Amino acid sequence: MVNWNDRARAAGIHLAISLVIALAAAALVFALWYPYPYREISGGRELFLILVTVDVILGPLITFAVFNRAKPRAELRRDLAFVAVLQMLALVYGLWTVSVARPVHLVFEIDRFRVVHGVDVPEDLLDQVPAGIELAPLGGPTLIAVRPFRDQTESANATVAALQGVQIGARPDFWIPYEQARGAVQSAARPVSQLRTRFAGNTANTAAIDAAVAKTGRSIDTLVYIPVVSRKLFWTALLDQGSLAIVGFVPLDPY
Repeated sequence: MVNWNDRARAAGIHLAISLVIALAAAALVFALWYPYPYREISGGRELFLILVTVDVILGPLITFAVFNRAKPRAELRRDLAFVAVLQMLALVYGLWTVSVARPVHLVFEIDRFRVVHGVDVPEDLLDQVPAGIELAPLGGPTLIAVRPFRDQTESANATVAALQGVQIGARPDFWIPYEQARGAVQSAARPVSQLRTRFAGNTANTAAIDAAVAKTGRSIDTLVYIPVVSRKLFWTALLDQGSLAIVGFVPLDPY
């Protein structure tokens, strides 16, 4: 006879263990791979929720289905071990998927920042990553830039490639350290005060700008902005006018 209380208790214990493991995985994903704002603009939160929801619910449900103290102890242990291994394999595969899709660089690209993900980089260019720049840093996205075009032919070829889906910012053969693009960044940046004036008729947008400025701890007159392009969203990066370091983000399409 099936003891439903035993099954529910076993599934509950399994659920508690699964939640602890999920919290540890969340710390890895959101602290390293998808720190703010990438958990939002790169879809990290959605990917992780799908992974965790399936993994956390699937394991305890299978345990509920197979747990039966009437089974021989060796058989019960084998069944539970199989469930644990199946769930762990699903978790590892899910984390690998999230890792491959994670943002690896925030690239200054002509007049904007582009979020580049690991899957965006063409395989045939992987061997052209410049010295001093990691292809896929484990500690989260790094800030880099693209170099100027060498001639009109290179510019035309890059434009054609971009129309085919390979953006300039995702091409390692164009990557340079962010510091080397300081002049271009300075030319592209615009005062945040102008951005606020442009959206003066929209209370929600001005409130978002004011909140982001307040988080930087700086005066709005000392900040400039540059658009941020990601997979599906446009945001705004706030930069210190002097150092050109990114000091904040606004969930706002500045175009």
